[in-house]
Amino acid sequence: MDWDKLRIFHAVADAGSLTHAGDTLHLSQSAVSRQVRALEESLNTTLFHRHARGLILTEQGELLFDATSAMIKRLDAAAARIRDSEEEVFGELRVTTTIGFGTLWLAPRLHKLYEQYPDLNIDLMLEEKVLDLPMREADVAIRMKEPSQADLIRKRMMSVRMRLFATQEYLDKNGTPETVEDLHHHRLICQNTRAAQVSAGASLVQTLLTSDVPSLLTVNNYFGVLQTVLHDLGIGVLPDYVVEESPDLVRVLPDLESVEVPVYLAYPEELRQSKRIQAFRDFIQQEITLHRKHLREQGNL
Repeated sequence: MDWDKLRIFHAVADAGSLTHAGDTLHLSQSAVSRQVRALEESLNTTLFHRHARGLILTEQGELLFDATSAMIKRLDAAAARIRDSEEEVFGELRVTTTIGFGTLWLAPRLHKLYEQYPDLNIDLMLEEKVLDLPMREADVAIRMKEPSQADLIRKRMMSVRMRLFATQEYLDKNGTPETVEDLHHHRLICQNTRAAQVSAGASLVQTLLTSDVPSLLTVNNYFGVLQTVLHDLGIGVLPDYVVEESPDLVRVLPDLESVEVPVYLAYPEELRQSKRIQAFRDFIQQEITLHRKHLREQGNL
């Protein structure tokens, strides 16, 4: 198939209009229409339902649009690699990670990365959904478990444990629990066990709930848990890295914690030589080294 025709078809399908696609491609509406008709004739099928309000893809058009979308993502990846063949680090880097890790650990540190590489543009995508890196839904991911896809480069960067924290003000007012059973006199704040999260956190919460906790506040991400704990609502189950950015927190029941949660950095094999990926990977490694040093100094490692 003729790539020019496919490129024009993709622009029309994306815009839903011959006119808007022509504006994007700097072609006349008639030229765009001719190319689409020629592609339909070569495939012996109809790709669009034509309506007064615009164009709608047929079933066959949807199949072709999925294929051209994948092709364009691959071409974008190739273009990124070509640009990154230079020594400079610049352009967009799409980073995906969880809401908790992204807001509480990564975001407060990104100013250091921008100081090193002012021409870098970070698109930080915070969600619990695992994005498809080989399909270029993101360039690099920080995940709370080892990625299962075989065509990814992955590196274990650190580990996290879930622990109990409260403010000193809350403990002064409500007392400090000495045993798990003492939680019966406190409000427990945690991530909802039905929400997407690491199994270690959910397991710890399930164990705590066996203590007949009378008052429970659940939130669907750790950022929300932290905010409620900082406002003296109760004792929260939080990842250990929050203490670095929230020095007002006091650890409760220090002998109680979850099993280790591994933290992996992953990116597609095709971006192995990307200067942006290399810069981000090195930055994360440096920050983790500083993070561990800080925790050791505080006696929290």
